[in-house]
Amino acid sequence: MTNFPAKDPESFGFEEIIYTKRDWVATVTINRPDKYNAYTYHTLQEMTLAFRDAAWDDQIAVVVLTGAGDKAFCTGGDVKEYAEEYTERPRDYWKWMGLFVECHDMLRNIGKPTIARLNGMVVGGGNEFNMACDLAIAADHVRIRQVGTEVGSVAAGGATQWLPIMVGDRRAREILWLCEWVDANKALDWGLVNQVVPYAELDAAVATLAGKLIDKFPESMRYTKQQANFWKDFAWAQTIGHAREWLSLHYASLEPYEGMRAFVQKRRPGHLDVRQRAASGGSSEFVWGPYNQSCPECGADGIPAGFTYCGRCGARLETAGDR
Repeated sequence: MTNFPAKDPESFGFEEIIYTKRDWVATVTINRPDKYNAYTYHTLQEMTLAFRDAAWDDQIAVVVLTGAGDKAFCTGGDVKEYAEEYTERPRDYWKWMGLFVECHDMLRNIGKPTIARLNGMVVGGGNEFNMACDLAIAADHVRIRQVGTEVGSVAAGGATQWLPIMVGDRRAREILWLCEWVDANKALDWGLVNQVVPYAELDAAVATLAGKLIDKFPESMRYTKQQANFWKDFAWAQTIGHAREWLSLHYASLEPYEGMRAFVQKRRPGHLDVRQRAASGGSSEFVWGPYNQSCPECGADGIPAGFTYCGRCGARLETAGDR
């Protein structure tokens, strides 16, 4: 009787992923195709449970990570959740980031080879999950992109750490700085994926690769994976705690407020507006300027510099600044 029993995938009752096990292969599918397979805090929790079960199951030799449908593998975290939850309660983003880190650690340390089955767009945190896997096969319509600097965030959940290792320093900076699409063939040339195949041949290619991995000794494979993970683990361990703290604090500032809401509202973010605020002596950190005003009537303190009237009593402020 083992202390680490594997479970029937259906017994988990997952809502946002599909988990299957068959012929030595466990497949975890992010099942939010209407949201381009963006993950929520709930998705991350389910993925972590599935990865742990696959790690414990001696009848599983390979783990495949993919997304539902043919439009998206994964487009990262649900920006609507970010905009509605974490720009209002940055402390909760710190909690969310804990789930994200736990999920990544479980995947990276699963003890078995992992394959990213890239069936569509690979964006932001989706590419970080792609890079967390050992190998990747992409359909020929796949495009890959990081979006951190576009939406007021930093791709420090794997991209800043692992892109320089995988594609080289200059290419990593191009991907992270410019937030431009990398098509499947360029991704193959740059080392972001191992194979590119027509979408109709994707499942067969993944099955063939999985079959080759199954036909190896499991303990030798596990330790080879641990050794090969050294540089990824080193970069991750040195930076992810700092990233969690900084990103949580940053969520209280102007850039994510503007960037996330622009994404949800389907408009271009005001990147130059933020720059112009700073260039003109205004605030590029606070939505309505620093909290440096006090009301002469009611004594309310910490009123933003951009306010002309007190939000508590309505009195006109004596030193109303620019927004």
